[in-house]
Formats: sequence, C-alpha cells, structure tokens
Amino acid sequence: MYKKYRAVIITGNFFVNLLNCTLEKTDRSVYNIFIMSKGSETKERLLQMATDMMCQKGFGATSVNDLLQASGLKRGTLYYHFPGKDDLGLAVLERVRTMFFTAVDAALADADPFQGLCNFFDFALELQRKKCFVGGCLFGNLALEMSDNDSGYMTFTKKIFQEWISKIEDVVRRGQQAGKIRTDIDAVNMAQMIVSSLEGGIMLSRLGKNEQPLRNCLELLRKFVKDN
Repeated sequence: MYKKYRAVIITGNFFVNLLNCTLEKTDRSVYNIFIMSKGSETKERLLQMATDMMCQKGFGATSVNDLLQASGLKRGTLYYHFPGKDDLGLAVLERVRTMFFTAVDAALADADPFQGLCNFFDFALELQRKKCFVGGCLFGNLALEMSDNDSGYMTFTKKIFQEWISKIEDVVRRGQQAGKIRTDIDAVNMAQMIVSSLEGGIMLSRLGKNEQPLRNCLELLRKFVKDN
C-alpha cells in the first residue's frame, strides 16, 4: 500500500509543479488525488514513527511532542489524522496487527503443519534481526506496560494474543491429526506455550542485543513440538 501511495505522489508532483501556470487547464481531480495521497503518506509516516517510538520508549513515555519533533510536522497536522494520543496508539496497534498476522498467515500456510510452525519461527527470528533486537514485540511490551492501567489497551492487546494463539492452535491441531506434532499435549496449551516462550526469547534477545537467546528458544520449540 505504501509503495502504491508513493507512486501516486510521484505522479502528482508533476502536476503540482505545473499548478502555478496551468492550474486552470488541469483537471481538479488530479490535484485532489495528490492532496489525498500526500495526506495518506503523512499519516503512514506518523504511524511508522509512533510504532518505532512506542516499541523503544513505551506508550506512556512517547509524547505528542516527541512525534512532532521527530516528524517536523505541525501539531494541527497530527491532530487532523489522530484527534488524541489514544487514537494514534490504537491505530498503531491495528496497523502492526494487520502486518503481523499477514506475515504469520503466510508462514503457517505450508501444507505440512510442522513446517508451517518452523516457517513461523524463522520469520520471528528474522523480524527481530532486522530490528537489531531493538524494541522487542510491541504487543508484549504493551501487555506489560498497560494491562494494569488502561482497560482499553488491555482489551485490545488481549484480543491480539487470543487471535495469535488461535492461529497457532489451528496449525498444531492439524499437525497432531497428521501425525507431525506430538499429541500428549492438547493444542490449546501447546499454542499458549509457544507464544509465551517466544515472547520470553524476544525479551532476552532484546536485553542482550544478540540473537542467541531467541535462537535457542526456537530450536527447543522445534524439538518440543515435533512428534518423535
């Protein structure tokens, strides 16, 4: 979606350069497309900056002034897209949720359920590598920070973890039925254990700024779930 917007904006810039001399000859719809696309790019930039800050500093410590200073935007521009900090925070969560589960679904879609889990483990490690083990997991961070203080964020984050566990549970159950995954532990408990262990591995790798804790965790998970 971001690349699509970028393409529209690049096209729009051509027309903006001509506005002063040929606006009366230019289809107003082209100008409107540019304005709407530029607004979408600004919103996406705010969401990305807010995501990075909230991962590293926490939600409570991330202020509107931090975002304005980092983005160089006016306060009115931020409030045009997000009336308040909570609106921005929930938009960040929804954005990350959508991207995360798109990648999770793709990883788990392998015809072999056990391989699907392995694909997911590889994705989790690679994701943290790309972030240089900075920021950890936004969902886990928020669960720790806000669950005792804000029921709105607690509810939203709880639903994300329930959805995540449910997706893993479905793959585990298929693997058990196919004889690929051990059956002495029920699918729900195994899925919860996988997610809990992964969150712990991410936290320890973030703490040490190296991949070994998470890599060890994922290797043990592979051995743990496989039907021998």
